[in-house]
Amino acid sequence: MVGRTLRKTGSAISDSIRRTFSRKTWEHKEQLHSLRESDRFFLAKVRWQIAWMAHIGFAIAFGIRSNFGVAKNRMINNFTDSYGQIHEQEFFWTPTELGMMESSFFYGYAASQIPAGLLAAKFAPNKLLCIGVFVASLLNILIAFLLQYHPVTDIAVMSLQVVQGLALGVTYPAMHGVWRHWAPPLERSKLATTTFTGSYVGVMVGLPASAYLVSHFHWSAPFFVFGVVGVVWSAVWWFISSKSPLCHRYISNEERTYISEKVGAVAVQDMSLTTVPWKSILLSPAVWAIVICNFCRSWTFFLLLGNQLTYMKDVLHIDITNSGLISMLPQLLMTITVLSSGQAADYLRSSGKMETRNVRKLFNTVGFSGEAVFLCMLAFVREPIWAIVCLITGCALSGLSIAGFNVNHFDIAPRYAPILMGFSNGFGALAGMSGFVTQSLTLNNPDGWKWCFLLAMSVDLFGIVFFLIFGRGEVQSWAREPEREETLGEFCRRISMSVANRLSRRSSRNPSTYEKMEEERQNSSEMKARSPSTDSGAPSEVVVPNFGNSISGKLTAVAEEDSTSSDSSEPPRRLTTDRPQV
Repeated sequence: MVGRTLRKTGSAISDSIRRTFSRKTWEHKEQLHSLRESDRFFLAKVRWQIAWMAHIGFAIAFGIRSNFGVAKNRMINNFTDSYGQIHEQEFFWTPTELGMMESSFFYGYAASQIPAGLLAAKFAPNKLLCIGVFVASLLNILIAFLLQYHPVTDIAVMSLQVVQGLALGVTYPAMHGVWRHWAPPLERSKLATTTFTGSYVGVMVGLPASAYLVSHFHWSAPFFVFGVVGVVWSAVWWFISSKSPLCHRYISNEERTYISEKVGAVAVQDMSLTTVPWKSILLSPAVWAIVICNFCRSWTFFLLLGNQLTYMKDVLHIDITNSGLISMLPQLLMTITVLSSGQAADYLRSSGKMETRNVRKLFNTVGFSGEAVFLCMLAFVREPIWAIVCLITGCALSGLSIAGFNVNHFDIAPRYAPILMGFSNGFGALAGMSGFVTQSLTLNNPDGWKWCFLLAMSVDLFGIVFFLIFGRGEVQSWAREPEREETLGEFCRRISMSVANRLSRRSSRNPSTYEKMEEERQNSSEMKARSPSTDSGAPSEVVVPNFGNSISGKLTAVAEEDSTSSDSSEPPRRLTTDRPQV
């Protein structure tokens, strides 16, 4: 008795521990082991080639976005280049005009997000990404030409920057559309973070590279270099990528089958403005958790993207030639952090240690909290070494949040992931207004940087609380894939095939039973021709029910008279239906 009680107690405790530390284990293990892929070098797999090529594309896109922020230091100031030559100020913008020049890109970037999400869900997202980067690269070259005719061409330059923002605004929604077809569920964090770290590499390489080109050549050099590199990338991407594994040029059959089985059918037909559940999306707390975090993350990112060198020059008094190299460190550590967080997040999910919801909240909270703490310290530190340490550490920790909110679109609505990314990224692009705030707080006032960093810290804290309350990790009810419609003919064929298979199995075990069933079927009254009158010498009429035409008709029962008492001249009464006779 005691032994049995102890065994039950031990079994209950072990089950509780297993449920606590291994939730969803069986679901994930089924996904992992139902279909295996042979071990190969990861770059031999096409999906990883696409991931790293997209990584380079994002680096180019964000390098283009940093060109103006670096070039303005030579354009609006008296500048001493690396050779000791002094260059006089060439551009005489007012603070308002400069703010408009810097923010015009973000107007186009924000406006293109939702349309880009719809286009990525409807058409080939890889081609959309290619066209966006190609157009933005050509415009980058054209902007450098037009700026040489300042101030006559200022309005034209701002217009082109708006168009450039429209072109680069498709990058994130389009890439979410690509991974919608290419990323197996338990590899989404790894593939997505590998791709999106290109944005940090773009800042990491773009800032010092642009600073080097500005210092050694001309303020227009970054515009030309990044423009040409973007055009070359577009041609290579067009060859490597495809809409889905089914239409790729050189993918192996093994990888194509593996991805197709893991991802499953992707519904893309008839998606338009009227078929997207906009009301459910706009009223979903899980969607707004992603949107708010995107805005909060973008606020700090834009703050450092366009003004990091200005902060080092005005507050830390570091020369632009040296600060360009120092600015690489935050982005380098952020890149490493993002890549590592993607691997760790997929491990926790695939091993069943944590639910997807908890994984997203964990990485999001740690990332935003670390950034907020070091931004607060940065607001009060004036020693260059400690300020750089705070800046580097805060940026590095912020990369953890990318494995939180930034891939959560695939978790809650894989079908509408491009649209959700467009919506959230469009809202996040509104954080570009931080350029106006920064200009107004720091113009001829280095102490204003303290309030810029404290404001960014407050924004991060708000994002933490909002995502903890409303963040989700499961597919929402309004985002589930519609069930495949089955016609009547398909249904009948499926049922008949099932019955035939079952009968064949039974007949193989007991032939006598099958013979008996066949005899009963032949003797069944349902299959025999029925004579309307047994007394008449006329040939009997065979009445065979038409199930195919009357299956959906309205069946009306009519009383049948006795065949012995019916008059031979009167036609027999039968069951009638409202379906037309064929």
